[in-house]
Amino acid sequence: MRLLFDQNLSPRLPVRLADLFPNSEHVDAVGLGSAVDNLVWEYALQNGLAIVTKDEDYSQMSVMRGCPPKVLWLLIGNCTTADIEALLRLRQADILAFEQDVSVGVLALG
Repeated sequence: MRLLFDQNLSPRLPVRLADLFPNSEHVDAVGLGSAVDNLVWEYALQNGLAIVTKDEDYSQMSVMRGCPPKVLWLLIGNCTTADIEALLRLRQADILAFEQDVSVGVLALG
């Protein structure tokens, strides 16, 4: 699964998680660091990426628009980049199962 990390997450995450989620991107690296949510959504949709965010707006967009793209909604509040990396590593099997489940558009992780 290729991930698109939202502005509220560290731009180091795609590199730190490249062994599990290769070719993932961060919105800053693709020129969408200050873009509105709709543009980020469209970029993820057109490039086969799942959005990783702490922002509830993407979860709501998924309910309204359906998927793709899928949304990984991080419910862990203020934390370090290492904490987020550890969570995504710990839940890798759940994330990969979520990728295969066409009936679910949002996976809440906390």
